[in-house]
Amino acid sequence: MTAASTNRSAPSVIRLRPPDRAVIESFRAFVTGLPEVLSVFVMSGSDDFLLHIAVADNDHLSGFLDRLTQRREIVDVRTSVIFDHFRRTVVTPPGGEG
Repeated sequence: MTAASTNRSAPSVIRLRPPDRAVIESFRAFVTGLPEVLSVFVMSGSDDFLLHIAVADNDHLSGFLDRLTQRREIVDVRTSVIFDHFRRTVVTPPGGEG
């Protein structure tokens, strides 16, 4: 899939159980091999992963989530569709110009 063929971008927050290193490393290895996954963030707190995924359309998103949720270690998935995006590439300190 090329960038031009991706029309939907979605963050997906995932919680795994049991929360141990072997489960987390295995899941990370799995998702980094999926072509729809643009970024993988391993997090602390109540959620374990944030995936940034890109798909062609809603059917592709649904199929991706169906495949993803077949993993036994996943206990919760929350996904949203991104409609618009702004990205800042330089951080300016408050009250200053750099």
